[in-house]
Amino acid sequence: MFQDEARFGRMVRIRRCWAPAPQRPLVDNGYEREFTYVYGAVSPLEGALDWMISRKMNAELMGQFLAQVSAAHPHDFIVMIVDGASSHVAKALIVPENIRLHRLPAYSPQLNPQEHLWDELREKEFPNRVFADMTGVLRQLEQGLPRLAADPDRVRSITAWPWIVSLLLKAH
Repeated sequence: MFQDEARFGRMVRIRRCWAPAPQRPLVDNGYEREFTYVYGAVSPLEGALDWMISRKMNAELMGQFLAQVSAAHPHDFIVMIVDGASSHVAKALIVPENIRLHRLPAYSPQLNPQEHLWDELREKEFPNRVFADMTGVLRQLEQGLPRLAADPDRVRSITAWPWIVSLLLKAH
């Protein structure tokens, strides 16, 4: 599995959108710096996505997420690829027995397919949306994440890169 965290909030990322000619689309912009985090882990071969919404990002919450993934896959031994975030290398981090963490090289987010799932979620669930408060952001995450996780073919199509599939098949 590949793991990563993402920040979702009230700051809008302007995206392209269509409008009938000759109109120009109008998009509100929000500058509020309020955020929440989502922990995510994807298995590209199976198209499985595990996730957890959290107000913070730290070693304790990373341990809770790992425990959640471990409980969801109790009969699997999971090699989880993580980045070098401080919460992934903290001495206080509790890693379940059936999970082993392996770090990506520094500054290499392009090697982590979970990053592309964050892009997909932002593109499909948050395009040009301004939320009045964090309740709207959380509601959108609580609707969008299960939708994405319930579609393993879509998750696989985004994350099952040829080099990953090749490595996993050789490992079996």
